[in-house]
Amino acid sequence: MTLRVIFMGTPEFSVPVLEAIHRGGHEIVAVYSQPPRPAGRRGLELKASPVHKKADALALPVFTPKTLKGEAEQHEFAGHNADVAVVVAYGLLLPKAILDAPRFGCFNGHASLLPRWRGAAPIQRAIMAGDKKTGMMIMKMDEGLDTGDIALVAEQEIHENMTAGALHDLLSQSGADLMVKALSQLENGTLELSPQPSQGAIYARKIDKSEARIDWSRPSVEVHNLIRGLAPFPGAWCEMDLQGKINRVKVLGSRLSKGKGKPGEVLDGKLTIACGEGAISLTHLQKAGSKSMDMNAFLAGNPIAAGAQVN
Repeated sequence: MTLRVIFMGTPEFSVPVLEAIHRGGHEIVAVYSQPPRPAGRRGLELKASPVHKKADALALPVFTPKTLKGEAEQHEFAGHNADVAVVVAYGLLLPKAILDAPRFGCFNGHASLLPRWRGAAPIQRAIMAGDKKTGMMIMKMDEGLDTGDIALVAEQEIHENMTAGALHDLLSQSGADLMVKALSQLENGTLELSPQPSQGAIYARKIDKSEARIDWSRPSVEVHNLIRGLAPFPGAWCEMDLQGKINRVKVLGSRLSKGKGKPGEVLDGKLTIACGEGAISLTHLQKAGSKSMDMNAFLAGNPIAAGAQVN
């Protein structure tokens, strides 16, 4: 049989999953996404989410309620007579009436190896913590926060210099393949669920702007993990004296290096910076109002000599 699917997602991360389900031949009876947000310099334009735009391109019906707690919204949701709801980074907690409405319930694609990194920022937190692996999980949702039974798992190695952006793209595609597999098994009655362990649970709280400033007194490994965990957004940053003017510079790429010096000291002509322990080399940077560029291109317009200090 073909499943009647409600898809619920908002950011770019969710789009490959929507596309894969659509290609798989299931009937997507509704797409739910966060409401359009103010955009433009004055915030006068309303910008639809990436999932909303893709659904429009696929001629799928889109719903953008601000909440799903109301009786009217829940009645409308139940009226789709869906077999299953697929949820990937939707952005709203689902009340019990929503979770229970589809015949087979709601299945979530989550970018971590649960119970580690439940919550809003699992990709960034895994890298910032120095995890060596993560993955995508398909779970059947319950009323808790990422606490439901596990259906399928696909692990992903986190390489030493991998950024959150690169890992995001890998997991997004992995999640698409895994969700299609889960729906196929659900369709033929072979999908098996396993209780999620509670031991080892860690909450991946949202990234706060106050975390983004680089503290050069920290060990080089921690600084490196912060930089790649926040790249490309929001971007770890520091202050540099560029031709006599203090500039805030985002650091979007780095690698571990060797060297000793005062924390924040530039050790050579290639932006190797001393940390509290060890050093790192900055490989990609972005000055305010400019595009991201590699170290050589950045230094060509912003010479920084050995002995300079970054803060």
